[in-house]
Amino acid sequence: MAVPKGKVSRQRRDKRRSSHWKLTKPTLVSCPNCGALIKPHRACPECGKYNGRDVINVEE
Repeated sequence: MAVPKGKVSRQRRDKRRSSHWKLTKPTLVSCPNCGALIKPHRACPECGKYNGRDVINVEE
């Protein structure tokens, strides 16, 4: 059975865990209809289109 050979210090443990919580910037794509930046696979809040179809009624 695998058993740790020695105690892992708090510093070593925290150094190992530090890279798991890095923030990443959100991915944005431009709307093919109006050019606004939107998250992928979502309807555009500016023009209300998704995949070339009107899915949201946007007041102009």
